[in-house]
Amino acid sequence: MSGIYIHIPFCKQACHYCDFHFSTSMGKKEAMVNALQNELKMRSGELENETVETIYFGGGTPSVLSSDEINSLIKTVFDEYEVAQNPEVTLEANPDDLSKEKIKELARSPINRLSIGVQSFFEEDLRLMNRAHSAEEALESLKLATDNFDNISLDLIYGIPDMSNARWLENIETALSLGVPHISSYALTVEPQTALASFIKKGLVKNVDDAVAQEHFHILVDRLEKEGFVNYEISNFGKPNYFSRNNTAYWQQKKYLGIGPSAHSFDGTSRAWNINNNPKYIKAIEKGELPLEKEVLSVTDRYNEYVMTGLRTIWGVSLDTIVKDFGENFKKYALRQAEKHIVEHLLYLDGDVLLTTQKGKFLADGLAADLFMLNLSDD
Repeated sequence: MSGIYIHIPFCKQACHYCDFHFSTSMGKKEAMVNALQNELKMRSGELENETVETIYFGGGTPSVLSSDEINSLIKTVFDEYEVAQNPEVTLEANPDDLSKEKIKELARSPINRLSIGVQSFFEEDLRLMNRAHSAEEALESLKLATDNFDNISLDLIYGIPDMSNARWLENIETALSLGVPHISSYALTVEPQTALASFIKKGLVKNVDDAVAQEHFHILVDRLEKEGFVNYEISNFGKPNYFSRNNTAYWQQKKYLGIGPSAHSFDGTSRAWNINNNPKYIKAIEKGELPLEKEVLSVTDRYNEYVMTGLRTIWGVSLDTIVKDFGENFKKYALRQAEKHIVEHLLYLDGDVLLTTQKGKFLADGLAADLFMLNLSDD
């Protein structure tokens, strides 16, 4: 099984914290949709012997596309690829795009999962992040969406400067009151070259506090688990049968094809990525060229990626898999590096599977980095 990710590189306005590839100019939207369709056709051979289980529209803001544009891209996938009988088809959407009519149009399309970028239900947070929607629009869009879709995820951001524990908990309670079966939640991070980084440097906005973010994370885990959500990946919480099939495939190292400017692909042994420039991407595709670079991953690269993704999930890192895929020396190395974290109750072994403890979960990326094999032989 494999997946297709389609990057829609347009947004109405730039969020202050975002460093993803996008443009606020919609002038090339039609040309971009044509280029995306053509890239899908040009690369169909890469998944020739694969069944596509998930189709995911990410961005940017995919909901700026019309329903006809979205449907044309989905049709191209079905025409050019072998698609599973009941694929998961996800559209990322912003609340301000989800009018009653737009939601009904999407519900009539093959889209069967919405991922709605709420981020916060408080106006002051939305203003700080420069989101295009209001708190009222967020609530209204979710109420309309739950009337038309069963499978809905919403995004929330924690660790926002001046966000108290009480306000963060109120955000969580509001999300729970809407009855959505999936919540993705991320700590606010300060990426270089973003407006947020500039505001912090100038003293206009307080810097983020990792200790506050960690406290917010534990509040989130405790509250959602009481409501039957499973924290199946650090940033993702789903009711049973509502885990994101698309994201789970990434974390379990399944193949996926990335379509569009800046999109990444993975075939099990190599990674490829498209140019992150809209005009250059469109021009290359119009000339019948694929504007991508490719990197063949070494055994060490693949081991490091497996550790990084595995420790973020409830499935953990299997020592048997390490031996089978990378060799006995990698297992010995992983156990040696993990030993001090096991003593500190940040990691633990369940049979042959290495997992983070509740205490260690928020620190998973750092723990994984400590298990990475660096400057060592692959054999």
